[in-house]
Amino acid sequence: MTRTTTTTNTNTNTETSQSAMTTLLIDEVETPLGPFTVIADQSGRLHAAGWDDEQTDGRMEHRVRAYGSSGAITLSRARDPGGISRALGAYFAGDLDAIYHLRIADVAGTPFQRAVWRALRTIPCGQTTSYGAIARQIGHPKAVRAVGTTNGANPICIVVPCHRVIGADGKLVGYGGGIERKRWLLAHERARRPGATLELPLANPAG
Repeated sequence: MTRTTTTTNTNTNTETSQSAMTTLLIDEVETPLGPFTVIADQSGRLHAAGWDDEQTDGRMEHRVRAYGSSGAITLSRARDPGGISRALGAYFAGDLDAIYHLRIADVAGTPFQRAVWRALRTIPCGQTTSYGAIARQIGHPKAVRAVGTTNGANPICIVVPCHRVIGADGKLVGYGGGIERKRWLLAHERARRPGATLELPLANPAG
């Protein structure tokens, strides 16, 4: 992963460029599913989070550029920024509520995208929903395909739980981290939520 990204502006002097530089904090969490990278700002708000193997094709770097800052970005190694790494470790150890308090940086994306990502955080842990249900929830019942695209572009895996979205027929659908990881996450949450199910009815069925 590229440690520093920069923007080019021939009319910007060095002093201005330095003042525009944004430092984000990066840490790596060891999980049962492999190393998981988190990127946060100085206030402890998540900007991006995803599996390390996504970095090999540039997806994580793209997410930092797209959702981190409009200026240049420097990534600085930090241990447990904002308590995020510790909370994720607790989640994987079985404390599913540990990630609920984590804050995300709502700094980019269209109003529609932000609405979808916010809706994802309302899906109860141990339950699932569909793209159609999310579309109804945010007031755009016909935008099922757009919801699916936005779900796939989610820059903050697990904390914004796009893995809880399944097909309307109850089947698992695509997941950026891989279907087997999605299957594991859902089973992990279901096992620790008495009465939880992967079957429909959907969360928030009425919108």
